[in-house]
This record gives sequence, C-alpha cells and structure tokens, in this order.
Amino acid sequence: MREVTEQAVTSPGICRICSAHCGVLATVTDGRLTKVTGDPDNPMFKGYSCAKGRALPEIHNNPHRLLHSQRRCADGSYEPVAAEPAMNEIATRLSELIAEHGPRSVALYLGTNGLPYPASPLMANAFIRAIESPMFFTANTIDQPGKQIALAAHGHWLGGDVDFHGADSWMLIGTNPLVSKAIGIPGQNPARNLKDALARGMRLIVVDPRRSPTAARAAIHLQPRPGEDAAIVAAMLNVIISEGLCDDDFLAENVDGFTELARAVSGFTPAYVAERADVPEQQLVEAARLFATHGERGGMVNAGTGANFAMHGNLLEYLCLCLTTICGRWQRAGRRVTRPNTLMPAFAAKAQAHPPYEGWGYGERLRVRGLTDAVCGMPTAALADEILLEGDGQVKALICVGGNPMAAWPDQRKTQRALESLDLLVTLDTEMSLTSRLADYVIAPKMQMETPAMTQGSELIKFYASGTGIPAAYGQYAPRLVDPPAGSDLTEEWEFFVGLAKRMSLDMWFVNFFGGGGGRFMESPPVVLNVNGDTDMTTEELFEQMCANSRIPLSEVAAHPHGKIFDVDAVVAEKDAGCTDRLDVGNTHLLAELEAMLTDDFGAARSESAFPFRLIPRRHGNFMNSSGTALDALNRGKAYNPVYMHPDAMAALGIDDGALVTVSSPHDHIPSVLEADETLRRDVVAMHHAFGGLVTEDHEVRDRGSNVGRLVPTETDYDPITGMPRQGNIPVRVSARPN
Repeated sequence: MREVTEQAVTSPGICRICSAHCGVLATVTDGRLTKVTGDPDNPMFKGYSCAKGRALPEIHNNPHRLLHSQRRCADGSYEPVAAEPAMNEIATRLSELIAEHGPRSVALYLGTNGLPYPASPLMANAFIRAIESPMFFTANTIDQPGKQIALAAHGHWLGGDVDFHGADSWMLIGTNPLVSKAIGIPGQNPARNLKDALARGMRLIVVDPRRSPTAARAAIHLQPRPGEDAAIVAAMLNVIISEGLCDDDFLAENVDGFTELARAVSGFTPAYVAERADVPEQQLVEAARLFATHGERGGMVNAGTGANFAMHGNLLEYLCLCLTTICGRWQRAGRRVTRPNTLMPAFAAKAQAHPPYEGWGYGERLRVRGLTDAVCGMPTAALADEILLEGDGQVKALICVGGNPMAAWPDQRKTQRALESLDLLVTLDTEMSLTSRLADYVIAPKMQMETPAMTQGSELIKFYASGTGIPAAYGQYAPRLVDPPAGSDLTEEWEFFVGLAKRMSLDMWFVNFFGGGGGRFMESPPVVLNVNGDTDMTTEELFEQMCANSRIPLSEVAAHPHGKIFDVDAVVAEKDAGCTDRLDVGNTHLLAELEAMLTDDFGAARSESAFPFRLIPRRHGNFMNSSGTALDALNRGKAYNPVYMHPDAMAALGIDDGALVTVSSPHDHIPSVLEADETLRRDVVAMHHAFGGLVTEDHEVRDRGSNVGRLVPTETDYDPITGMPRQGNIPVRVSARPN
C-alpha cells in the first residue's frame, strides 16, 4: 500500500505519458515529486517502467514550468494573469467572434498530450459542440487515420483480436513497439512480452527500412525501399491466395469480396514486388508462407506510424485487415476475449462480423481540397489553410489542448503564418512551447501526478485499431499524489472548458464517447452528463460519472491501489442465429487505389538525382513527441534530432559524423547534425519528429534540433480522404554546411 519514511511518502500511481498507462511507484518528499519507478506489485507491469516515466519528477519540477497562466501584452511580451479573469476575457472574445463570424470561426485542436487527463478531451468536445462549431481537430489525422478508414471499409470482427501471448506468428510493418509501445506487441513491458513470445516459438516478421531493435529480433526482416509496404502486403496476399493457404471455411461463412481482392493483387507477383521494393523475392515468399502456416494459432499483422506516413496509409491498413481475415486470424467462439473491458461498459464478444459502414465523405466540408469529415476526424493538415483562407467560414480563433501544432503539424512555415494571423489563439500548456510562444493566452494546467488517474483511456484505444489496448481485464485508479506547487494558480483542463461554458451561458453536455466505432459494440449506452455551470464538480466526481456503466465499479478498482487483473469470465460467444453480416475484403475505392499503383512510374520517381535519399520517421525512446526534449534527464546532453545516415553513404558524400548539414526536400530545407547509423539502408535517412524551434531559429540547431514537418507540403501528395500529406518516404538531399 503506502510506504512512509522520515520525509518521503511512496505510493502506487499511473504514468500517463503514453497510452500504456504503466503502473508505477511515485515518491513525494517534502511536497515535491522526487522519484518514479516501476511498481513490482502491479500484476500487469511487474516493475516495468521506461525512461520517460522515470523522468516524471524532472518533468513536474521543470524550472520552465508555468505556475500561472500568461497573457500576451501589446509589445509581444507576456504577463501572469489569474485563471478566472483569463477565462472572462477569453469567453468575451469568443462570444464576439461567434457573433460576428459564426460558430465555424472557432476551432479546437486536441493533441496526444491529452492522454494524462481523460476528462479533458471529452469536455473539449462538449464545448465545441455547445458552440455548434464543426471544427474539432485531433492529432489522429496527421498520424494513422487509415486505421479507422480501413475498419469502416472492412468491418469489425466482434470476437476481437487474437491474443499476442498465445500466437504463433506476428507481422509488424513500419513500427518499433519496443520503443513506441504503440501497436502489435502489448505495450505493458513490450521487451518482456516479445522475449517470452520468442521463447515459446513465435516467429516474428518485420517490414522496416531500418534494422530497428524490434526488427533485430525477427525471424524474417524485410528491409525494403520506403513507401512499398502496401505492395509488399499485396504480394503476400497474392502468394497466400495462389498457393491455397487461405482459411476457406472462415471466408465462406464470414467474408465478401474475396474474388475482387484476388483479382486486385494478381499483378503484385513476388518477382514484381521484389524488384519494386528491392527485397529478395524468396524472402518475400517465405514471409507469406510463414505468416499463413506457422503453428496452430497464427497471429495478426499491424502497421505503424512509419508505414502510414509514406502515403497509401488507408490502403495499407485495409490490406493488413484483409491479410488477417483471409487467414482467419480473429478470435473464435469459445476462446477468451483478449481485451475485455474493465472501466468501460461490458461488450458482447461474438464470433461474427459487424459489417462495413460509412467512413468518409460526410459531415462538414472544408473549403480546401474537397476534404470532409470522416470516421477518423476532421483533416488537421488542412486547418492552417482554413485559418489563412479569407472569406465566409474562415477560422479566426483556435484553442489548443494537449498539443503543439508548431512542432507537430506539417508545413511549419505555413503553420506559423496561420497561427500568427489568428484573432485569438489559446493554448493549455505546462510551459511556453513553440505554439504557446505565439498564443494570446496560455492557461497553466495541473500535471499528471497532481490529478487523479484511471486506466479507462488505455482500454478505449482498442476501438481505434487492432493490436492496441490492454490484453486483460485490468484496471487501476490512483488518487492525486502531490499537491500543486505552493503559490501556483493552476486549472485542470476540463475545468477551463466548463468555466468558458458558464461565462458564455452555453448548454453543454458531456458525453463519454467511444471512438473509432467502439460505441457500436457496447451493451450500455455512453454516459451523458449535463455540466452547465457545474464548476463545483471535482475530477473524482467526474470520473465516477464516466465509469457509471463500467464492467467493474470504479470503487472496486480503486480498492486495489497497485492495479488488478480481474477474474472476468469473458468468452467469445457463438454467432447469432440468422446473422448474415460479413466482412468485406473487396472495397471498390481502396482496391482501385491498389490497382493504380501498378501503373505508377516508381523507378523514375526514385532515380531523381537531385534528391537521392528517402527520409523516414524514427521514434525516440526518451521523448513523447515534443515533450521533454529540453530536459537534461531525458536528452542526456543531446537536445537535437540528428539526421541518421548509413556510414557508407556518409563516406560517399565526404561528410563526417557530427557535421552540420542541410536536409532539403522539393518543398523546403532544414539544418541538422549528421550521425552514423549502420542499421539503415544506404539510400535512406531518418529523423525524429517534433523537434526544432520557430522558423527564425535555425541557428539553434544544436540546442533544439530541426522541425521535419517543414519539409512537408500539404497541398501535394496528400490523401484525398484524410488530407494527411506525405510525411515519410520524403525525397531529400543532404549537403554539408559551415559549422
């Protein structure tokens, strides 16, 4: 429970830097968070923690942390402002803009740092709905929106995913879960989970242009040219179909579109794709056969950020689902449910399909590029254009919560012009990030150990994509473990939106929604709560409301402070009598995109001598996007993001390790520091994203790195459904520059 020393109190808590929500032990000494370690008594994590979680004391006690909200002065400087008057002024300005320009003039952006505070994104959504603005944007559509698009086109299997812990094979494409903890290998101690799986005989297949730590443990590592992942999966589908390795019984009972899929992949022969992707033909065939035939309980296939960034993300994710489906790799009747809910409502897992549904082309239509709302959300890459484009419907105000657009959005120069042109920019931020340095108001929030925590959000993520979420009926609740710093004036993010609603006399309803189509499968309806003017509600009371329909009551979860894997007898039920719903592997739109790839001139695109390298993204084990890059405890003296290059390619250019270079794309250029990495292909370079300063601060490259998004245009090479531009497989050249 709670260990007390002379001056310190150590308590079980939850790290919320990423979606894994690791169970940790947090030590508070004289009112300050001083130590965070893994919790050996947590039954799910068993003492595991990562560098980011262990650095929570430095993050909490960061000398640059904002302890008071900030207001921009006329001369561009900032002055402290109390939260209440700041909300008064913001509410007044928003009301004026809505009266003059309409609700669409106000937009809201939700970033991934909303994860620590589960009520915040829901209340932000409630606020934007209350003012009747459709302009609600998230980080989802600049990362992996194809996951939701593909699920809408393919349908869901109501029995759920195969359990990684019992699978005989698994395939990962463009993802490194040993670092990212994002998808595929369960994020609850991924290194241990993979080690145990390999020890019992699992065969891992990895497709990645880099020999990542995950790829180094694979039975087969395909190291292709970037951007050929969809072609590789199509070739594997071709091999499996032509060699009769499909699960014919599963297809006959549950799947439509097989003939159309077989026709679409027929041109992607192993020989053609081996030449196109520059991988050994026999290795490609062996990967297909291994995935389809190894063991009695084969596994699944998951694609990550790297593969989705390289264009064709919707298609790739769809083909991954098709590969899983034609091999019958879904949990069947009689098997235990892999991810039963705990703090979310129970759902009926059945060995049957939920059919495809409308995934795009509906709702609000943007004024640029013909983009619309979709199941993945509004196209964030078009938001800067919506701010800059004058006329009816122009966005005049933006509220950012849990995000840093100046570091995360593509086309950084355009982003900066857009943010600087706003009539009102409000951020909720723990420090003066790049975006906050452009804001009119910066609302200083509490940090994660100063607020209560629960694992409901970590359960929710499974409805966005297969291969994610908690693989057990696990739950944990943690109270506030440390008080805010003495003399501070901090506001929880959800309270900010309630405060605005009260001042603007809005009729605001909080809905505990289930994203990615997940609400379709719950036995209980989502919680709906009228929060109009209820500024006396506590976060603890709000959590109770959010968990009102949970499978396991929040009070019972809270009775186990180290977390608990509950004895939930959740077994996949038989198919309903008379059920005729089927999955679809023959989606017309996505297969047309695949067939169009056969006619693209991939050879000419790569032979352009002006840009001989392809830039791919790369995760950093010590950072969650732009958070913590300036902290010595995490950057270990290297606060920049180098451009990694194979030593042979460096030698050919005559540039030494550690030299300053310019990385140029057809769109723009950035400075960087060159660093050798023999795990890369010789024609590939890699960089971490979300580093760098404003566009005028390139001279600080060794102090803060460079923004890769500046190399990315948003008007060309973009997905017509999600608006996501090419953010990987970027053609670049690397040239020396004076130190």
